[in-house]
Amino acid sequence: MRILATFAFSFATAVFLTIYGKPDAFLLPLGGALLAAAAVARLAMREKSRERARVLLILTGLAAGFLWTALYMAVFFQPARDLDDRTVRLTATVADWPQEGTYGGYTVVVRADTESWTTVSAILYVDEQGADLRPGDRIETIVHCALGDRTFSGVKISYYTAKGIFLRGTAYGRLEVERPERVAPQYWAAWASRALKQGIDAAFPEEASGFVRALVTGNRDNLTDEFTTSLERAGLSHTVAVSGMHLAFLASLLTALLGRGKRTTALFTIFWVALFCGIAGNTPSVLRAAVMILMLQLAPLLDRERDGPTSLALALLLLLWVNPFSAAHIGLQLSFTAVAGILLVSDRVQDRLLAWCHMDKRAKTRRERLLRAAPYFVISSLSATLGASVLTIPLVAVHFQIISLIAPLSNLLTLWAIGWLFLGGLGVGTLANFLPGAARLAAVPFTGLARYLQWVVEALSKPALAALPLQSVYYRVWLVLVYLLLLVSARMKGKKNLWAPLAAGAAGLVLAMCLTRASFYAGDMAVAVQDVGQGQCVLVRMGRFFTLVDCGGDSQDDPGDVAADYVQALGRSSIDLLVVSHYHSDHANGIPQLLRRLNVGKIALPDVEEDAPLRAEILAAAAERGVEVLFVREDTRFDLSERNSLAVFAPVLEAGSTNELGLTVLATAGSADVLITGDMEREGELRLVQKDGLPDIEVLVAGHHGSDTSTTQELLDRVKPELALISVGLNNKYGHPSWDTLERLDGVGAEIYRTDLCGTIEVQLNG
Repeated sequence: MRILATFAFSFATAVFLTIYGKPDAFLLPLGGALLAAAAVARLAMREKSRERARVLLILTGLAAGFLWTALYMAVFFQPARDLDDRTVRLTATVADWPQEGTYGGYTVVVRADTESWTTVSAILYVDEQGADLRPGDRIETIVHCALGDRTFSGVKISYYTAKGIFLRGTAYGRLEVERPERVAPQYWAAWASRALKQGIDAAFPEEASGFVRALVTGNRDNLTDEFTTSLERAGLSHTVAVSGMHLAFLASLLTALLGRGKRTTALFTIFWVALFCGIAGNTPSVLRAAVMILMLQLAPLLDRERDGPTSLALALLLLLWVNPFSAAHIGLQLSFTAVAGILLVSDRVQDRLLAWCHMDKRAKTRRERLLRAAPYFVISSLSATLGASVLTIPLVAVHFQIISLIAPLSNLLTLWAIGWLFLGGLGVGTLANFLPGAARLAAVPFTGLARYLQWVVEALSKPALAALPLQSVYYRVWLVLVYLLLLVSARMKGKKNLWAPLAAGAAGLVLAMCLTRASFYAGDMAVAVQDVGQGQCVLVRMGRFFTLVDCGGDSQDDPGDVAADYVQALGRSSIDLLVVSHYHSDHANGIPQLLRRLNVGKIALPDVEEDAPLRAEILAAAAERGVEVLFVREDTRFDLSERNSLAVFAPVLEAGSTNELGLTVLATAGSADVLITGDMEREGELRLVQKDGLPDIEVLVAGHHGSDTSTTQELLDRVKPELALISVGLNNKYGHPSWDTLERLDGVGAEIYRTDLCGTIEVQLNG
C-alpha cells in the first residue's frame, strides 16, 4: 500500500472541499470529528491489516487537511483581511521586477509587513516612481488596500489567492525606496530570469523571440492575443506554460551530459531544477514537476524505489501545504490531472499500440532498432497525449468551454521541436549575457525551429473544427457519452476491443455536429446574441445567408474569437456580411481578430468619423485580407430571396454623437422581423419611427445595452416587439440595463432576455 500517497491525497481532498465548499466556520469541528473517528476506528479495528491502515490514513489525512487550512487562514490570511479597505502606511520588500500596467503605471509583487509577525504577498499599483524598482528593495508609501479574493468592484475571484497573493493595494504620494548593497539569495532567481529573457530578446529576431521566451520561461508578455488563441485551438497552450515537459527536457540534458545513475548527476539536477523553478516564476505546474523530478533524483540517493503516484501525491501535498488556496489554480488542476492521466492510461495505450504494430518484442539488431525509432516516437507521443487528455479534457471543458480536437496531431508534429527549442533557447539566452555575437549565431538554427512551430500552430488552428466550442448542448452530451464509453470499456473484463468505443465516439461527434447545425438552421431565420460582456455581437441567419452585426465587448475572450467559435461550431468558416453600427470599441474591437479567423464576404460601415482609430484599423484589416468594404451613405437593401431581405439604414442624423451616427439593421424572413439599432439614442429613434415601411417586429435587440436613453416608448409603440434581447455585461459600471427600460419593455408585453443572466441567446423564427 502506498502510505504517503493515501495520506497526501486525503489531505488534498479536504483542502479542495474547503476551498470550493467554503465550510470555513466548521473546519475545526470537522477536523476534530475526523480525528475522533480515526481513534474510534483504531480501537474498533484492533487487528492490524491493510484495510485498517487505509482507513486510518484516510481519516487522519482528511483531518489534517481541514485543520491545516483553518490554521493557515488564521495565521497567514487573516493579516490580509485586517488590512482590507484600509489606507495605511505600508512597508514592503519588492519580490519581483515591476511590470508596465495596461492603463499606465506599474504593478509590482511585494512582501508586505503586517501588524503580526507574518508578511503578506501583495500586488502594488504604483505610478512612474516604481519603474526602477528591483527585487530586494525595501519600500514605504501610503497604500489603500483591498483583499485579493475579489475585484475592485466586489466580484469574488480566486485568481490572486490561488497564486498566493492575498492583498492588492494602490499607492499614493511619494514612494520611499531603500536599496540593499547586495542582492539576497532568495532574489537570485528573479535576476536570473530577467537576464535570461533579455538574452533571448537580444539573440533572436523579434518575430521569434516572444515565442522562444514564452517557451523557455513561461512569460507570455510578448505573445499576441491572436497567437495565444491559435495555441489554445491547436491544443498547444501547455508549451508556453513551463511544466513537467520542460523540466524533463532539462533533467534529460543533465543526465546525458553527466551520466545516468550517478550521485553527482542527481545533485546537479536538484540544484538546476530548483533554480529554474524560480526563473519560471514558481508556478504550480513547474513546482509540481520539480517535486516529482526531485523525488526521482532523491530515490537512488536514499536507496528508495521510484514511484510515480507517490511523487505526484507528495507534490500536491506540499503545494497545498504552502498555500491551500492554490487548489483553485487552474494550472495546478490541469498539471496534476495531466500527470495522473499519464500514469493511469499512457502505458496501457502504448502497450496496446506497440502490440498492434508488432513492436512489443525487443529489437534484435541495430537496423531493426533504427527502423523502429520513428514509429516508436509516434506511438509514445500519441500515448502520452491521450493519457494527459483523459482527465484534463473535462477540466478544460468546464473552465474554458472548448476542447481541441486536433491536439493529438499538433503534439505529434511539434513535440520533438519543442524539446530542442526549449534547450536551445535556454542555452542561447544564457550565452547572450556573456557573448552576444556568438549567441546570435547560435540562435540561427533555433530560429528556424521557432518559425516551424509558429507555422504549425497557425496552420492547425485554422480549420473550423480544430477546436470544439461547447456552447451547444449536443457537444456537451457527446462529451459525456465519450466518458461513459471509456468507463464502460475500462470496466469490461477480458480482452477489450479498442475500436468499438472509438467508432462510437466518432459517430456521436458527427451526430452532435449535425444536430447543432440543424438546430441553428431550423426555421426561416435565427438570431444569436453572443455573450461578449459589455458589448454587442449579433449573428443573424436568413436561409443560408449569415450576417454579423457588430463584434465588440469586454469579455475575457476576444469578441472576435467568441463569434468565430460560434460560427465554426456550426461547421462554417465564413460569414456573408459584417455590419458595423459605429466605431466604438464595445461594438467593433473584435473585428480584426474576426477577420483573421473567418472569411468575410463584405463589410458595411457608416461613412462617418474618418479619423476614428477603429475605422482605420478595420479598413487596414479588410484591405490585408481583400474584403470588400461598403460605406453605407443611404438606406441599402439586400434581397436574399423572395421572402428574405436585409435592410441597412444609414445614420438618421447628419450630426451628433457617435451613438447617433450609427447604422441600423432590419432583417426580414417572411413575416418575421428583427430590428438591431446599435447604440441609437432617443433623437435617432424618433427619426427612425418616421421611416415608411417599418413593420411590427418579433425581436428587438435593445439599443445601447438597455440604457435609459434608448428603447424609447415611441419606438416600442411603433414596432411592438414580442421578444427583447439585451446584450450587456455582468455587473457593468454603467448600470445597464436601466430599470426604466425594463419597465417600458414589460409594458408593451415583450419577453426580456439578457446575456448577463442567460449567456448567449439563440432564437429561431418562422416566417
